[in-house]
Parts: sequence; C-alpha cells; structure tokens
Amino acid sequence: MPYAELKGLLTDIGVEELGHLEMIGTMIHQLTKNLTEKQIEENPAFAGYFVDHTNGVYPTSASGFPWSAASMQVKGDPIADINEDLAAEQKARVTYDNILRLVDDPDIIEPIKFLREREIVHYQRFGEGLRLITDRLDSKNYYINNPGFDK
Repeated sequence: MPYAELKGLLTDIGVEELGHLEMIGTMIHQLTKNLTEKQIEENPAFAGYFVDHTNGVYPTSASGFPWSAASMQVKGDPIADINEDLAAEQKARVTYDNILRLVDDPDIIEPIKFLREREIVHYQRFGEGLRLITDRLDSKNYYINNPGFDK
C-alpha cells in the first residue's frame, strides 16, 4: 500500500484475522475433541477427516478444500486489492450468518456473532481505505496510475 495509514490498517486487520482463525480452530476442537468412534463412523465428513487428521484442526472449507495461499487474490494494485479485501469480509460475514442458522449452542453462537461483527467493522475500515486511495489518485490518470507501483 502506498500510504502509511493503509499499511497500518492492513497490519491491524491482518493480525486480528489470525486471531479469528485461532478462535474458529478452538471452537472446532472443542466441538470435536470428544467424538466417539460411532459418531465419526456415522458421519462421512467426520470419517474422511478423521482418517487424515484424527481430531486435529486442519483448516479446510466446509466442502473439504484445504486452506491455501492460492485463495488470497493479490494484484499489487491498491484499488484492486482493497476491493478483494472488501469482498473477503463480506464472504466471511455470510459464512458466519450461515453458521448462525445451523447451530443452537450458545457457546458457539456468541463467539460467531462477535466474529461476524468484526467482519462488518473490517469492511467499513477497508471502505475508508478505498476512499483514501481514490481521493488521492490523479483523476487524469485514474486507469493508468498504480500508486503502489508507479512513482
């Protein structure tokens, strides 16, 4: 990011997102650590996971695809990258909305509601960042000036 305030914004949110990952991993561990062999055998998703990972936390999507850096879309253009960040926050919020539709355990609902709220705040902060970038662009070069690359 070409502007110091945006570098700080990205660092702050990035660190917080790592904390979110830890919280989700902890909840998954708490929910699965006492599964019986019968419960594992009766659920095909648990059975396949158990074969590879026992009850360890291995970050995957709900459809079973493991997390990979390939899921991070970075172009090196501040406008494109902030828009990707905005989209990621909304996708996370929708995921939390869907989890809230599926669970009834208050020990899961409350932290998920907290995480959902943080995604909304991050979306707002990225929106502020996008406004900062576009306000500082040379409007005559809007489509050809990448402030992160072109000096």
